[in-house]
Amino acid sequence: MQIDTTLGGLESSLGAAAAAEAAGYDGVFTGELNNDPFLPLVLAAGATERIDIGTSIAVAFSRSPMAVAYTAYDLQRFSGGRLVLGLGSQVKAHITRRFSMPWARPAAQMREFVQAMRAAWRCWSDGEPLAFEGEFYHHTLMPPTFIPSRHEFGPPPVYVAGVGDGMTRMAGEVADGFICHAFTTERWIRERTIPALAEGRRRLGKPMEGFTVKAAIFLATGTDAEIEAEVATIRSHIAFYASTPAYRSVLALHGWGDLGQDLTQLSKEGRWSEMEGLIDDEMLHAFAVVAPLEEIPERVGKRCAGVVDRVSFISRVHHPVLVGMLK
Repeated sequence: MQIDTTLGGLESSLGAAAAAEAAGYDGVFTGELNNDPFLPLVLAAGATERIDIGTSIAVAFSRSPMAVAYTAYDLQRFSGGRLVLGLGSQVKAHITRRFSMPWARPAAQMREFVQAMRAAWRCWSDGEPLAFEGEFYHHTLMPPTFIPSRHEFGPPPVYVAGVGDGMTRMAGEVADGFICHAFTTERWIRERTIPALAEGRRRLGKPMEGFTVKAAIFLATGTDAEIEAEVATIRSHIAFYASTPAYRSVLALHGWGDLGQDLTQLSKEGRWSEMEGLIDDEMLHAFAVVAPLEEIPERVGKRCAGVVDRVSFISRVHHPVLVGMLK
């Protein structure tokens, strides 16, 4: 299993990436919350030689497939073939109200997004005429002046993030890997994610072997004080995600559907401080690994065995010895 870590802001990315490589991590990934996910990867690529660099995730529907294709092609060349392009759909409110972009059928649109990017890459790398005509995207113009310099590394692997069965099956068909949402339990991965991915791979005529599943796990470890502080933060994160109707199916699998409705109502009323109090220990341990440092390898190994190929941890506290323990 590969162990990844997360880069922070642009200013700290160069040093953080170099430190992650020295510590033995397999990859450094950026998310898209309050800063651009691609810019830190330029610094990370220049500061490292071995580890993967990637997005986990970049919001696809706020951009066009062609714009992402150019950025990813440049990063793949500059990093010497070490890019992992992770894409996610986000939810409708953010796409339409924050980014002011259209929202349609997300699984179908993501399928086309990946296919359109790959059409651009084949045009640039193989000389194939650009003639992509889909329901959502149309790319048919590529004069020689606008073709980027070819490189030897090929297109980057594309990972797609998701929660629901439709997006997950589609990822199994068109992507090279899948990124589990942070709001995911071991039971959800084993009972819903893996079967849906396997069905997508069957439709493609390919096995699960060679297809990567990447997970991010909430982690509370270290001293008693560090664990206590981290648990409070994790409860808050779980409550926020659980209040989002799009993720209600995860709660339903565990019989927590009514709790999701209560949290949604509290969020609508702006009663955010009350929400984390509804996350009991059973729910906490379903979504997070909470244990002393010496128990983490066993807990993580059991949680991921047979289903997860790459893992990173969501924690405010950095434990530099952890990567060595897990490897």
